[in-house]
Amino acid sequence: MMVVENEHFSFDDLVHTIQQVHDKLAGEAAKAVNVSLTLRNWMIGFYIREYELDGSDRATYGEQLLEKLAYQLQKTGIKRVETRELRRYRQFYLAYPQMRETLNPEFTAMLPALDRAKPKRETVTPELATSGITLIEKLSFSHLAELLKLDDKSKRAFYEIECMCGNWSVRELKRQIASLYYERSGLSRDKEKLAVLVRASAEAESPALNIRDPYVFEFLGLKSKEVMSESDLENSLLDRLQDFLLELGHGFCFEARQKRILIGDEYFFVDLVFYHRILKCHVLLELKVSDFGHEYIGQLNTYVNWYMKNEMSEGDNPPVGILLCTRKNNTLVEYALAGMDNQLFVSKYQLELPKKEEMQKFLEEQMREGAGVGGA
Repeated sequence: MMVVENEHFSFDDLVHTIQQVHDKLAGEAAKAVNVSLTLRNWMIGFYIREYELDGSDRATYGEQLLEKLAYQLQKTGIKRVETRELRRYRQFYLAYPQMRETLNPEFTAMLPALDRAKPKRETVTPELATSGITLIEKLSFSHLAELLKLDDKSKRAFYEIECMCGNWSVRELKRQIASLYYERSGLSRDKEKLAVLVRASAEAESPALNIRDPYVFEFLGLKSKEVMSESDLENSLLDRLQDFLLELGHGFCFEARQKRILIGDEYFFVDLVFYHRILKCHVLLELKVSDFGHEYIGQLNTYVNWYMKNEMSEGDNPPVGILLCTRKNNTLVEYALAGMDNQLFVSKYQLELPKKEEMQKFLEEQMREGAGVGGA
C-alpha cells in the first residue's frame, strides 16, 4: 500500500491512497465472506455424510434423506439448501477432505468425536491435492462448484492451479473448461507458450464479481435486485419500466425482479416478470443496455420456454418475452412468442401487449433524461 510523506502528500495522493485502502479492504471483506461460505458448505457436506454412515435413524429416511432435509432446512429460511445443493455439498466434502485443515479449533470441536477419532474415509492422491488453506484463500465456492463437475482428478487439479495462477473469474473458469484447455494443453508441444497466451487473455476476478456471486448474496441474505443489476443506468431504467408497464392499464401484475431460474446446473436471472391477467400468461422482460445481439433473442426464448415448462398452471396461456435493446437514441423491441403457431392467437397477444412504438418512445425518452445516471 502506498505510503506518502506528509510534506509531499498532494490531493491526487489523497484520492489514490483512499482508493487503495478501499480496494484492499473490499477485497479482504469479499475473501472473508467466501471463506465463511465455503466452510459452511463443506461442514454441511460433512454432517450429511456422517449421518448417512452413522445416523441412528438413517434407515427411516433412506433414499429420500436429501429431499426431506432440504424441505426442513428451507422452512427455517436458510438459502441454497435445495436437494441438488445438498448433494453438491456432500460431494464437496468427499472431493476436498483437505478443507478440514482450514477449520479453527472452534469449528473442529463441532465435528463429532467419532469422526476425530477414526481415520478419514475419503482420501485423494497426495500429489493431486492442493492444500485446503490455499484453496480456500484463492478460490470461491462458485469456483469449487464448477470444479466439482469434473470427474477426472487430474483435470480438476489442473484447473485449480491455472485458476489460482491466473486469478480467473468463475466465468473465465467455465470458458476455459468449455474450450478444452486441459485437453489442448496435453496435446500442445509448447505447453508454456499456450499457458502464457491463455493467462494473458483471461478475465480476472475482482471483489465486485465476488459479491455478485449468487451463492454469496444469498448467504448474506441480500436480494438479487441489490447486486445483479449491471449499472446504475440499467437499474434506473428497470425501475421506470416496471412502473410504466403497471401504469399502462393493459393488465400487467408485477411478480418478480431479477427472477432466478435454474436451467441445467446454472442459475439465470430474468430482469422483470409480470403476470398478465387478461392474456392469462407470464410476460418476461429483458433489458439490454447495448446494441442488439442475436444471442439475446436466444437467451429470452430460453427463459420463455423454461417458464412454459415449469411455471404454466392449468388455464394459463404460453408466456411471452419482450426484449428491449438500446443503442444511443434508437431502441429495438422484439417479442419472443414461444409455442404459438396460431396466427390469431399471436395477434391477440400483440393487441393486448404494449405497442412496440409505445415502448420505444418511452425508453428513448428515459434514455435522454437519464443519460447522466451513474455517469453514463
